[in-house]
Amino acid sequence: MTAPQRLRRLLATLVLAAGPALANEVADPSVVVNTQSLPAITAATPPGNPYRGQARAIEIGRHAFNQACARCHGVDAVNKGQVGPDLLRMDRACSRIADPAIREMCVLDNDDFFLKSVQDGKTRVGVVHMPAWKDVLPPAAIWTIRSFLESRKP
Repeated sequence: MTAPQRLRRLLATLVLAAGPALANEVADPSVVVNTQSLPAITAATPPGNPYRGQARAIEIGRHAFNQACARCHGVDAVNKGQVGPDLLRMDRACSRIADPAIREMCVLDNDDFFLKSVQDGKTRVGVVHMPAWKDVLPPAAIWTIRSFLESRKP
């Protein structure tokens, strides 16, 4: 193996190893999302994203995303090699389902997964890949972020 090949391999290893370390282990407590202009979420609210397709929620979600998520997932969810996954691909599999009832169940499953992922974060083998946001972002704020991401679908 030549010196340039060794250097490339070393750099690739360092980038892969540093990726998770670049993610914040603690959610930023300075993030503030005001959802008071949106309908309240209650025990009677049906499962899934209660703000899907609502323009005001999408606007709030964009600001919330850029405060809380852009550092790892890209400004306005445009992921150009950020450490976090491309969230615009989240519902890709659901969109391919022909049966509307099954597609709706898929989207509801993704809603649940998204809410729990944001609230609880992602830790694998003791490494924090995404911080838990449950003490910073209430469910209403998380749903606005989901609404924003859904509005950005290609």
